[in-house]
Amino acid sequence: MKKNILSWLLGKKTKPLSSPNNISTIPLSDQQIEGIVPVGQNMEPQQLVYGCGQSIGKQRDHNEDCIFAFSVTIGGETSSYPLGLFIVADGMGGHQYGEVASSTAARTLAGYLLKRFLPSIANPNQSMDEAIQDLMRSAINEAQRAVTQAAPGSGTTLTAALILGQQVTFGHVGDSRAYAVRPYGGGEILTRDHSLVKRLEELGQISSEEAAIHPQRNVLYRALGQGEILEPDIFTAPFPQSGHLLLCSDGLWSVVPDNNLYEIVVSSNDLQAACQKLVAAANDAGGPDNISVILVGLTT
Repeated sequence: MKKNILSWLLGKKTKPLSSPNNISTIPLSDQQIEGIVPVGQNMEPQQLVYGCGQSIGKQRDHNEDCIFAFSVTIGGETSSYPLGLFIVADGMGGHQYGEVASSTAARTLAGYLLKRFLPSIANPNQSMDEAIQDLMRSAINEAQRAVTQAAPGSGTTLTAALILGQQVTFGHVGDSRAYAVRPYGGGEILTRDHSLVKRLEELGQISSEEAAIHPQRNVLYRALGQGEILEPDIFTAPFPQSGHLLLCSDGLWSVVPDNNLYEIVVSSNDLQAACQKLVAAANDAGGPDNISVILVGLTT
């Protein structure tokens, strides 16, 4: 005679599920959540939570963006930490195979990094031979070679965040962005746009207001797949304290003001809802380009 699988696992009888009529699918309120997890009580182990959103936009006929999101949590008596990898890549508009370039870059970088981190999960005694920033640089160089072969003549932006514990190592090329969003509103841009207009603004030749409407604001001087020598920005920073990490393509940030981005994030009930609202805001502003966003939080 077959046993109920839960009874077999737990060694005791199980009660049947309640009638479907008694099941509620309404999201829990903040008050209900606080009743389950008391305010001020730290959660162990720390873990990454995230949401993603994407749209083709309203003026493009295909999607040249690519996103990648991965998270795993290691919890134990002697070690407890989250590992996450999040990537936004935007194939260069107007170039053939832009979608191939972005997908190739994201998959190649993710594969390179995860192949080096995942063995250490199975064997905690196995040490890493390279510093994390060196690994990120090697991964971006590998992605550069892959894009050049898979989509010659095309290119892509790439903004990657490798999270280990409470530290984030960024690899960045182009004008997709990473933001730190503060828990009660406001935030800051963590990456630097590799665009002609941004360079003119940095040199003091145009103002930020002029940069926002400049006819060449989408022209990049640095992108994956373009040129033989690539100089990515690679740096490590703390995860935003009690805040969120936001990665997005220019289809979002170029049409939705930064203050609006921050407000949408902090006023939303959860990260997935925030991502959908961010995408909707970009489309409401005309949706001139593909839209991609990843929003990451760290439980405390």
